[in-house]
Amino acid sequence: MAEVWGVVGRVGPYFDVRTGAVPPAGFRPLRELYAAGADGPLAGRIGQAARQLGTREPRVAASVVHLGLASRLWSVALGAAAIGGIVPDLHPDRAHGMLPAQGAFELWLPDRPSALGGSLADGLRQAVAVENLAPLAEAVRSVVPVAERLLEGNAASALVGAGRVLAAAPSVRHTEAARHTAELVRALLGAPPLVGTGTVTAPDRALAFRRTSCCLYYRVPGGGVCGDCVFDRPPGTR
Repeated sequence: MAEVWGVVGRVGPYFDVRTGAVPPAGFRPLRELYAAGADGPLAGRIGQAARQLGTREPRVAASVVHLGLASRLWSVALGAAAIGGIVPDLHPDRAHGMLPAQGAFELWLPDRPSALGGSLADGLRQAVAVENLAPLAEAVRSVVPVAERLLEGNAASALVGAGRVLAAAPSVRHTEAARHTAELVRALLGAPPLVGTGTVTAPDRALAFRRTSCCLYYRVPGGGVCGDCVFDRPPGTR
């Protein structure tokens, strides 16, 4: 496992993770971060994001925070699966994190893979979408009212974004891991809970994706539409 994490971590900061027998001081089980409520670190992170983004719309900041956390979880899991053929143990009772009001969302994972009950894609779906992104979305919506469909689109966009970074990394591109990345992304987008969140816009390119929702980034002062947005231009503009 240590060798796999070394390779995965070199892809980029979103792919880097701590592992070991005991979580570092200050790290909390992910389930506690998801259940912390209005006075917890998730609410603090969203409030700080709103201030940094210069928005008075809490739902915009909540969407940006959710997208970033989803990207972090998908990056770690997808990297381990594509490069090492394993699904990391991301169960929210065993995986730990540190979520400061600003700065990196750090992850610590038990130094063992999850027990697979099917394919790698099935394992990723369970570890990330079911065990983590579902309670994360519920926690975000308990802090700020955000459309469920928007957060589902964020989850898909985060997956595709992680796949693009992974497949383009110098240590991965032109290798079997790059092909595995595309295959895993396509499989995950084609099954619940991500099915219907967007479309692959080029049949031979699994990472050419356009979502059916908007993350609201265009409402950030100076922001615009993202590359996979359902809109071609910010609503209200010509």
